Amino acid sequence: MLGKGGHAALTLMSLLLLLWQEVVGIEVPQDPKIQQDLKQPPTIIKQSVKDYIVDPRDNTIIIECEAKGNPAPTFSWRKNGKFVNIGKDPRVTMRKRLGTLEIAFRNGGRPEDYEGEYQCFAANDLGVALSNKILFRVSKAPLWPKEELEPVTVIEGSTLVLPCNPPPGLPPPIIFWMDSNMTPIPQDRRVSMGLNGDLYFSNVLAQDGQKDYSCNARFNFTHTIQQKNPFTLKVQTMEPYNQTSYNTSDPYGGRKVAESPPTFLSPSGSESVKMVLRDEQLLLECIAAGLPTPTIKWFKRGGDLPAQKVKFENYNKTLKIVHVSEEDAGEYVCRAINHLGSVRHSIYVEVKAAPYWLDKPTNLVLAPEENGRLVCRANGNPKPDIQWLMNGEPIESAQPSVNREVLGDTILFHKVLMESSAVYQCNASNQHGYLMANAFVSVLDMPPRMLGPKNQLIKVLVNNRTFLNCPFFGSPLPVLRWFKNGQGSGLDGGQYRAYINGTLEIKRARKEDEGIYTCVANSILGKAENQVQLEVKEPTRIIEAPTNQSAVRRSKARFHCKVASDPSLSTKVTWTKDGEPLYLGGRLKKDEESLTISSVSEDDEGMYTCTVKSEIDQDSASARLTVLEDASPIPLRPDRPDPPMDLDLSDAAARSVRLTWIPGNDHRSPVTEFLVQFEEDRWEPGRWQDLSSFPGDLNSVILQLAPYVNYQFRVIAINAVGRSQPSRPSPRYKTTGSPPDAIPRDLRGWGSKKDNMEITWEPLHDLERNGPNLQYNVWWRRKDSGDDWTNVTTFQSKYIVHPTETYVPYEIKIQARNDLGSGPESNVVIGFSGEDKPKEAPTELQISKVGGTSAKIHWKPVDLSSVQGEFKEYRLYYSRESSLVPGLVVSKEKKTTGFYTTVPEPSGILKDLVPYSRYQMFMVVANNRFESPPSNNVIFTTEEDVPDAPRFFRINRRSLDTLYLQWGKPLEPNGILIGYQLIYHRVNGSRLGPQQIQTFLQNETEFTLRLPDRSARYKFNLSALTKVGAGEVYAEESPHFTNEENFTDATDVVKLTEATLSSVFSPTPTPLPPLPPTTIPPTTSSTTTTTPLPTTTSTTTTTTEATATTTTPVLVTTKRVDQNVLAPRREIWNLTVVPNSDYANVNWSHNLPADSKFVVEVTLDSNKTVTVEEVKQPPINLRALIAGEKYRLRVYSQELNSVSSKFVIFKTKAAHIDQVDIATQGWFIGLMCAIALIILILLIVCFIKRSRGGKYPIRDKKDLPLDPVDQKDQDGSFDYHSDEDNKPLQGSQTSLDGNVKESDDSLVDYGEGGDGQFNEDGSFIGQYTVKKDKDETEGNESSEATSPVNAIYSLA
Repeated sequence: MLGKGGHAALTLMSLLLLLWQEVVGIEVPQDPKIQQDLKQPPTIIKQSVKDYIVDPRDNTIIIECEAKGNPAPTFSWRKNGKFVNIGKDPRVTMRKRLGTLEIAFRNGGRPEDYEGEYQCFAANDLGVALSNKILFRVSKAPLWPKEELEPVTVIEGSTLVLPCNPPPGLPPPIIFWMDSNMTPIPQDRRVSMGLNGDLYFSNVLAQDGQKDYSCNARFNFTHTIQQKNPFTLKVQTMEPYNQTSYNTSDPYGGRKVAESPPTFLSPSGSESVKMVLRDEQLLLECIAAGLPTPTIKWFKRGGDLPAQKVKFENYNKTLKIVHVSEEDAGEYVCRAINHLGSVRHSIYVEVKAAPYWLDKPTNLVLAPEENGRLVCRANGNPKPDIQWLMNGEPIESAQPSVNREVLGDTILFHKVLMESSAVYQCNASNQHGYLMANAFVSVLDMPPRMLGPKNQLIKVLVNNRTFLNCPFFGSPLPVLRWFKNGQGSGLDGGQYRAYINGTLEIKRARKEDEGIYTCVANSILGKAENQVQLEVKEPTRIIEAPTNQSAVRRSKARFHCKVASDPSLSTKVTWTKDGEPLYLGGRLKKDEESLTISSVSEDDEGMYTCTVKSEIDQDSASARLTVLEDASPIPLRPDRPDPPMDLDLSDAAARSVRLTWIPGNDHRSPVTEFLVQFEEDRWEPGRWQDLSSFPGDLNSVILQLAPYVNYQFRVIAINAVGRSQPSRPSPRYKTTGSPPDAIPRDLRGWGSKKDNMEITWEPLHDLERNGPNLQYNVWWRRKDSGDDWTNVTTFQSKYIVHPTETYVPYEIKIQARNDLGSGPESNVVIGFSGEDKPKEAPTELQISKVGGTSAKIHWKPVDLSSVQGEFKEYRLYYSRESSLVPGLVVSKEKKTTGFYTTVPEPSGILKDLVPYSRYQMFMVVANNRFESPPSNNVIFTTEEDVPDAPRFFRINRRSLDTLYLQWGKPLEPNGILIGYQLIYHRVNGSRLGPQQIQTFLQNETEFTLRLPDRSARYKFNLSALTKVGAGEVYAEESPHFTNEENFTDATDVVKLTEATLSSVFSPTPTPLPPLPPTTIPPTTSSTTTTTPLPTTTSTTTTTTEATATTTTPVLVTTKRVDQNVLAPRREIWNLTVVPNSDYANVNWSHNLPADSKFVVEVTLDSNKTVTVEEVKQPPINLRALIAGEKYRLRVYSQELNSVSSKFVIFKTKAAHIDQVDIATQGWFIGLMCAIALIILILLIVCFIKRSRGGKYPIRDKKDLPLDPVDQKDQDGSFDYHSDEDNKPLQGSQTSLDGNVKESDDSLVDYGEGGDGQFNEDGSFIGQYTVKKDKDETEGNESSEATSPVNAIYSLA
């Protein structure tokens, strides 16, 4: 124990440590030349385990110890603290140049004679390194003592324990029970083996006596099994036992067996204590007796069982927790239950910890006169003791040195000397174990050396960032400077930047940067130098790249590839097709600037890449060749690419893998991007996530991966049209685990209760776990207390520290860990424990300087320590209780305002009060969670003030020479209202006329103003009055009738010209374009309605009549222009789209002028590509659409962009396979025409034959019905023709020109004149003609269609 003086010295040393300016140890490069000449103290690199158990049957036993150092170390051993003289024992040898011991027993001897604690010492001129203390023991498998076991007699239904008591073995044996037939004893809820090896019967059944029970011990090291003499069990039953009556539902076969409540067989008593070490396995056991067999349940008092860590075994009788941490300590309760009752047993688990590293010491290489330190920090429970050794001996016994200072777990070195080199051992131990680590301090003096190749020539590209490397070493560390062409001072700054590792950066290489650069390393031991020659070259680039081509089969295709490069660099141009080398010759020929393919075939289709390489750079460009069938192809539309194929994984590394694929067909649109996605089967199986995107010219990439993830990948190709379908998944690839890299985010500490602090953080994402069994190490300690850190390990994302004082600050930090190690620690954050209700309330709350809308308040503050939390504010609660204006109802809503102040005499201004009102208020002090009791209550009234603006102010023009003004009372008069004041000016352009004032009583709310002329306009300012003065002004302008035009689409306000006005009120208004039924929407500044005008439209002084063809005008009422005006509203409506696979017919209605132009806006839904097309009048045909895609379309006016239709969503039809349409084939059309012509000829012949020889008397013709029948046409007109006018006469034939011809032997009908012609035989020959009125004849045009010939012509 340290005395008071020791404590003071330790405190002083701690301050010195904080102020210590040390030099970071020198990092020695792994260069073979350096390592060969480097003097280095010994380091243990291999040793046997601490607890070393061997098989006694081994002929040779090996105890390992290997070390490295320069000079090579020598080895010695100690056994039980005493030097081992290896030369005196012929059985013991040491391997050559190694410290490993070999003990041979071929010629006799017992391994037991060599048991003990061994430790290896490795020494050279610079120090001594130690191995761990290796406890060497021989495995033992003792025999069971011979004993005679009497038969065990037990009553059916009672409990039974068969003891095992196995012989002690090394290591302990594995216990199991069998019968004499070597059949394992079946175990269940009733019968089971305990952790100590005993066999427990919760209750005995009669059939348990039908076999014997033998305990067996298996010793793994010797591969032997020892068997105890068997127990014979005799079960006494109250009634005869019949084996056939046994069944699982009634194990007693209907016999009466006394039942019993649960009791514990193991452990005994009501409570017990269990100690377990951190990171070990916790096993808790509860075995109960009773009939029926009890059920075991577990819970943890004060919290939940950690579901991720807890496992239940042995039919719920054993609770198992792996990797125990401090948070697993506490009271565990097991409860045994049957229907007769229950019993509990509490097990108090204490978690202790053997020492574990927080900061393990590491080797330190220093130059003479430099400073450094070794740190050895470990934790455990109880806290371990730290002991330093130097070269294997306690440091207290070493020779004192002014260059070395021991401060607890730290050794400080200052201005070290060459003889300061040594190996230091740190031993951290407590009652549960120990840790030991070697760390050497090597003082090295070495003159500067250049490690890189001599006189390098480096060629770089112009304008590129360039690094010139000059690796060097020396001790002390030399200072390195760069020079150019052997002139000037060192290069650093501006264009150059020198790094401490010897690298010179040229930020942007230019031609003038060429030359010889010299790096010089200087130290007190000498100097070394090296040279680098730099040449700056022009980049190699393709200045004329190949372009996509379409070539007809058997034609010639040519790709151009023109290259420019630095004249001093040689270049080579190569061509590949679809990523594979292209073998030239035959049809493929290459010259300096192009590749020519003769007689193109389908196999030539693909992606051709031209690559030009020089010794320092390269460039490439690609183009696709598409092979067409004939010389006049129909161009095919680009489409989405096919998915990539044949995914392959290679170059596997810990956190990366190479993914290679074969691109699919790009369908005439080059692939611009490949998207790689991944799926893992541990955290979110089946969910594909984006990993990385790569340019479209790559098909082999390195993927950066997270540890401990079982990946599979897929690739999606993307071109201008869209995304391909995903490829088939790749084979799975599982990355190895590692300690976490990430630090838990959003670490904070806050109190949910007054006596706790919840430490919370955002857990690591699944892909940040990096390994199994993710946990969090959490540390905390009270701020500025000097206490040691308290820590806990948990699986959760929250830990509650309890109990704590109220609202005290804590330092908190966190670290993630898994089974593979610990991640980085977070920065320290400050958290606070919980808050409580403030103890004190503000006092003496009072008010002064009350105005109409504000008041000044004062109060006495509280002691901030009584707030019991973070002081947030003084919070004032106030409410308006009533208005002093009679009859005015107010809202009593309670409001708050805060004042943050810590001055001794606080005050504040309470704002936004309503004048002429009664208020009450009180104050509290608040922290983050609670408020104090209220202060005294204060009631006050505000002063009278000017009123608010009138509630509304409307100006209506009821006639051409009067204005009607109307207003409403203010919502808040803020006092006693005494009247209104109206100030108005006549407006002449931008000038105002003389001011006129009109006052009104408080109950007057309207006024009529007569206008001196119809064009007069006024500006009005209206305000309400109290005795304080005029209130807020409500300003308005009167409507105007001038020659000003103002057409605004956004608000639909139309100011008409005089010509328009006269047309509106004229008796015969000009018809407006037809409008769809609509209502003009209201805006924020106007109320707009649609009023249909009747036949008689009425105004104040004028009555007009409208004809039936006049379109109903729209009445528009605005706030600024309170005038009824008639104007058409420009609109586009009835937008229709009839889609096909690659085009759509679009039509719409509108009321814009006939010469208006429109814009059709089409949006492709899949990638949101927007295209616009200017058109004239509808309808239109919209082309170049993609089959099977969804689109959004609207039409708007080119001149007035705000005039737009609504959006229409449509989808094009799916593309179909081109098929030969027989109806469009020439041979088919010709065949159909021939058939139609034959049918026509047959019809003509048929009619001619029917009409031959038709005779009828003239009387028949005369007796034809002449009564006309009125027929009404579709358009509503009447045709006063007889039905007979549309019929040919009996026996007649209609000629091709529509005239009716009589047969040879018919007579001319009697009509109004007409000449007949007679043949020689006196027969009447001529044309039968019926004369009609000219108008009647013209109206009977349809009569021609009655002829079959004319019918065919009409169809044609």
